Amino acid sequence: MNNRTALLEQAAAERVLVLDGAMGTMIQRHQLEEADFRGELFADHERPLKGNNDVLCLTRPDIIRGIHAEYLAAGADLVETNTFSATSIAQADYGLEDWAFRINEAAARVAREAADEAEARTGVPRFVAGALGPTNKTASLSPDVNRPGYRAITFEELVEAYSEQARGLIAGGADILLVETIFDTLNAKAALFAVEGVMADLACKLPIMISGTITDASGRTLSGQTTEAFLISLQHIPAFSIGLNCALGADQLTPFLEVMAREAPCRVSAYPNAGLPNELGDYDQGPEAMAAAVKPFLDRQWLNILGGCCGTTPDHIAALARVAAGATPRPLKPVVA
Repeated sequence: MNNRTALLEQAAAERVLVLDGAMGTMIQRHQLEEADFRGELFADHERPLKGNNDVLCLTRPDIIRGIHAEYLAAGADLVETNTFSATSIAQADYGLEDWAFRINEAAARVAREAADEAEARTGVPRFVAGALGPTNKTASLSPDVNRPGYRAITFEELVEAYSEQARGLIAGGADILLVETIFDTLNAKAALFAVEGVMADLACKLPIMISGTITDASGRTLSGQTTEAFLISLQHIPAFSIGLNCALGADQLTPFLEVMAREAPCRVSAYPNAGLPNELGDYDQGPEAMAAAVKPFLDRQWLNILGGCCGTTPDHIAALARVAAGATPRPLKPVVA
């Protein structure tokens, strides 16, 4: 166990850790134009880049670093890298698949700089979670209703892309690798297989966080798994934490998080949306309302890590940090020999 992992383990034993909030929500506030996404590096790129938030780690790192700093100032113990779509698979939509490693390395470095500055200023350890998103393809389902056996991506292709992403995140200084917003467990298995392979190749061992997403009130992932099935499918991974994020607000997440808290063999995380989106796709739940919605999770000792997903801001994270202060972390289940 390296020193950073030991610090993380110690912090998690002492309190409920606070994860940051939405990156996309904060980027939207800057009202960026095509030139911001291109910068000088991609001034002559043949495709439009506006909306490719991950590339801002290269073209506008000042903005991404500033967003991390805002979340850290709000009380976040962990900040996620701006790499949700930074695999070569997802970047191919913008013609930047060959830049995947550099985007991930830059994203981790920017987050590392912000975390180190906050840690030096406050004396409180801050950690960088290298985010590996689900990609825009699924290995379990066919995108063509007329060809149910067809797959747009193979397991091997996912492993290759995730391996490149993990190498970039580690090179940039990530403390943790977070496989998040999992809608297809087969995609997640590819990511986790890749992560473990890269760590073996590099002779390093970083904690692994896993976070799935329930897509609707049925309580299932997009690929059809219940929360309990999702847990069972991934329990072979010696994870630092497993949990749920996105898709639902805290109120709607409650019954599924209860299953997670009851059954998970490791720490449990939750970072729900700021309620459900309105008819315009915006999130209306304010910081105090969200804090009140998650307080029962803390009172019942369901959580070890609490944060926010879509629609959340530093104000939301500050409110969550206040309600998490003094809460007792979920006890870890004893290891059965």
